[in-house]
Amino acid sequence: MRSAWFRRAGRTTATAVVSVLALTALAACGTSSSSDNEPESSSGSSDPSAPLDPKTKLTLTIDCMPPTAKAAERKEWNEDVKEFNRTYPNIRIEGRSTPGQCLEPPRFTAMLKAKSQPDVFYTYFTDLKQVLDNDGAADISAYVDKRSVPALGDIDPDVLNSLKHEGKLYGLPTSRYTMGLLINRKLFQQAGLDPDTPPTTWEGVRSAAKKIAALGEGIAGFGEYSAANTGGWHFTAQMYSLGGDIVDASGEKAAFNDELGRQVAENLHAMRWEDDSMGKTQLLKWGDLQKQIASDKLGMFLAAPDDVTYMVQQLGARYENFGMGPIPGGKATLFGGNSYMVKKGISSDKIKAAVAWLNFQTLTAGKGQFDWERRKADKLPVGLPQPNFWLNDTKAEDDAARTQHATMPVENFKAFMDNPVKGKAEPPKAQEIYKVLDNVMSGILTNKDADVTELLATAESQVNQILANQ
Repeated sequence: MRSAWFRRAGRTTATAVVSVLALTALAACGTSSSSDNEPESSSGSSDPSAPLDPKTKLTLTIDCMPPTAKAAERKEWNEDVKEFNRTYPNIRIEGRSTPGQCLEPPRFTAMLKAKSQPDVFYTYFTDLKQVLDNDGAADISAYVDKRSVPALGDIDPDVLNSLKHEGKLYGLPTSRYTMGLLINRKLFQQAGLDPDTPPTTWEGVRSAAKKIAALGEGIAGFGEYSAANTGGWHFTAQMYSLGGDIVDASGEKAAFNDELGRQVAENLHAMRWEDDSMGKTQLLKWGDLQKQIASDKLGMFLAAPDDVTYMVQQLGARYENFGMGPIPGGKATLFGGNSYMVKKGISSDKIKAAVAWLNFQTLTAGKGQFDWERRKADKLPVGLPQPNFWLNDTKAEDDAARTQHATMPVENFKAFMDNPVKGKAEPPKAQEIYKVLDNVMSGILTNKDADVTELLATAESQVNQILANQ
């Protein structure tokens, strides 16, 4: 699995390879690997809501600094540190990076248990419970307001709620994805379909998939996962799209063994065995469908926009060959994303410095990660509808800049952008539940005689047991 898979919402555990945490300090900001012995000074207020005094002196360790192998991203990080230090010259930003992805679940868990996380550490939205169970994050509610984060009111409340527990805020977002229907525009055109209007219902998906599969040459119309927890993840997405749930409102019982669950399962079974529009190779996991669609062997599948970047950068595909529409059904779409949390127990000034850095680097239109003009100049992709957590004026400003500096045809994503679907978070115990639901998906897609009723009933019983053991 590639790094972006881990980056989005923590959808794997046992298959992740544990790597040693490499501590890499920015040359411009010193070489110490720990801030424990750094003298701190502050002439500011002890009031959490008071702004950080520019004279404050301290060292702040921060996770997920781009590794040297990502030269353009590392260059931009260094530039951001220098720019931040124009306002706060005595705040030493000490970046930490890992050779691969920012967060590997086993390493992350070990770090929390050892209390060895940096002052500002990278998380997925789904990590909040684990972090709090390990007493790892500070409550930053009192430190975050319109003064410290001016665009706070334009952050999607659903995103902020993913980082709250019992009304307290424990993190700030860096990105958010929502799932839609990713299409191969070339195959759509060859099949006589309009790539600018991807299907918006599951009946439409089935019809389009038949036409694409009729092109022959081993081309599948629609693809799905059914292994490594990804099948359960996509079963969840399809349930949400129809207005269904995986777990009931109490969080204690499975909710998918119902009419909507059967509809999802039976539709996929029919596409696989009656229509023969899903291809003969099954038990696919993340990365497999991307290879198929990038090589013009697949017409469409559910995905997040940044899958396109992976296919272009790693598989040699071209941006113009892809487009996106909203998730079929349109009742809700599964969302996830990434954030930073602040280590519990650090000083008030460090928390203020952390919020100030995150505001500048990840939460200000036109700055840091949203400096689209700079990203274009550095030959990084611009134009995908991500990180996608803005609303109101900030969204309008960011969308305009993203379009102005785009390095890809943004009109290919117009259907997705113009028809936003309300996001819905992953269920509790998501990875354990997804593993169970993999069996439903693999049963449907590998067994022509699969008993949908039995598959769902068995999965329901297993998920109920998981939820009972929370």
